[in-house]
Amino acid sequence: MADFTDEDDALLSELGVEVAPKKAASRTQREERIIAGFEEIQRFCNDHGHAPRHGEEHDIFERLYAVRLDRLRDLEECRTLLEPLDHQGLLAGAVIRVPIEADELDDEALLAELGVDAEPAGLTELRHVRSSAEKRAAEEVAKRERCEDFAKFNPLFEAVQRDLDAGIRTARPFELKAEIRPGRFFIVGGQKAYVAEMGELELTPQGRTDARLRVIFDNGTESNMLMRSLQRALNKDDAGRRITEATAGPLFSDAAGEGDEASGTIYVLRSQSDHPMVAQNRELVHKIGVTNMSVKQRIAGAHLQPTFLMAGVDVVATYELYNISRTKLENLIHRIFDPARLEIEIADRFGRPVVPREWFLVPLFVVDEAVEKIGDGTIANFVYDPKQAKLVERE
Repeated sequence: MADFTDEDDALLSELGVEVAPKKAASRTQREERIIAGFEEIQRFCNDHGHAPRHGEEHDIFERLYAVRLDRLRDLEECRTLLEPLDHQGLLAGAVIRVPIEADELDDEALLAELGVDAEPAGLTELRHVRSSAEKRAAEEVAKRERCEDFAKFNPLFEAVQRDLDAGIRTARPFELKAEIRPGRFFIVGGQKAYVAEMGELELTPQGRTDARLRVIFDNGTESNMLMRSLQRALNKDDAGRRITEATAGPLFSDAAGEGDEASGTIYVLRSQSDHPMVAQNRELVHKIGVTNMSVKQRIAGAHLQPTFLMAGVDVVATYELYNISRTKLENLIHRIFDPARLEIEIADRFGRPVVPREWFLVPLFVVDEAVEKIGDGTIANFVYDPKQAKLVERE
């Protein structure tokens, strides 16, 4: 067989298979790489009874093999080498070109999941498929194992359920991966999940932060999954929820208790403004205020008011107040987040410059935590640190 040229080598690098030890002196290292990759696909067929398939209904591990098999079928050199080994008839199938963007994930996220590098000009242009993606895909499956020390976690789940039944805790839609941290509870796949441990944050090859978690489930299993794996599971699950921390007293209850007098509502808003600062940090820029009217009334005509950045707003959180001074509470919240106050100047409808004062560059989960600490009376021990993007205990 003729030696591969440099051009051939560039094509073969797209296969991204691991380098395997030579099986015979007559084969080149490149040929061994091709054979090793094909044998992995054959093992998949033996285990599952069919060739790997494209399509979002199939797991990412199978789709990765499908991409590789297409490349093997597409290259004449590979077919010539592999046909004597193809006892399953895999090479006879047609090459299927499935658009990458067909998945429910955005382009960048899906390409990262498939382990595909993309040219800056086009995320859907395949450049090469790395074998390391198989390992990452396997991690996404995150198989659960029996939790040997579940006895120490079961009382936590029971206490959380009692709190939910009593209204001390609530289940709210999951929003950001930053909400995932040790000690937090979630509902995913119909089960309560407790983040027992979190490793150090690390950068992925795509430049994103991730960390290894130990997640305990209320059915007595656990998973050593990645933070982004849990994030994706919560986002894909329509019923996925985060369970709030317990609060003491009626400050943020859904209804007033006997003898309680309603005081108002804390609201957290997200702006629809196209101002560059807001647009680039939309999930972090929040307006935090207190009102004695309905929030719907408070934000009416927001696009005409400088305090709302002359744009529409989305209500992302509200908390009912009882027996508390609205003005003092609002001042307290603003003092807590003053280090993260957004310095932004806009023009009102008459063209005059205005600097709104109730907007902060702070994650929603930190606002939620601050409100909970106000509710249980522990907020005096904490201050917001913008560099760490979290509440820290006062020294």
